Amino acid sequence: MQDKRVSVAVAYHSGFGHTETLAKSVVNGINAIEGADGVLVDVAGLNNDFTILDNADAIIFGSPTYLGSVSGPFKMFMDATGQIWMHRGWQNKLAAGFTVSASPAGDKQSTIIQMSVFAAQHGMVWVGANDEPGNNSSTSTADSINRLGAYQGMMAQANVDEGPEVAPPNADHRTAESFGKRIAEASLRWGKAPATPAPALEVTA
Repeated sequence: MQDKRVSVAVAYHSGFGHTETLAKSVVNGINAIEGADGVLVDVAGLNNDFTILDNADAIIFGSPTYLGSVSGPFKMFMDATGQIWMHRGWQNKLAAGFTVSASPAGDKQSTIIQMSVFAAQHGMVWVGANDEPGNNSSTSTADSINRLGAYQGMMAQANVDEGPEVAPPNADHRTAESFGKRIAEASLRWGKAPATPAPALEVTA
């Protein structure tokens, strides 16, 4: 039995529900690992209250890919963390990311790289995906885990004319669950993020 617990926050924005349903699968994966607690955080409703993220040991970022980038609301969330960045509030937390687009490629790599640079600027430690690529041989199928062959982060695809009750397909939800397990296990392995002391007050003569 684990003698410690870790908290893994899934901070996401969802435009049409596809990213949100993936985020729930990521949390299911986190909660499947003994000693890890996953929590959903819709960044559009934070109102600059980052308490849950501040207290998390790891943060998994999730956004749809719109025009080769994170969504507008997710970028607003990123920009709103300036004070946290200034005081190094998230340094040494683990970080990871996932995204979904309508096209199989959809320039999703740009979104994951954008998230990883954001994490690096905060002093976080990025953890990539670890599932072998699926659907890349004559013996594999589109129902394989990691069917899009992503490593830097978890990637999914949702048909533009299907709602979140149908898309992304089951293979992507299984990949999302596996990704959540991966980050939960990494959090338990590396332990809790050390608390960052409050910044010293500047004293001027």
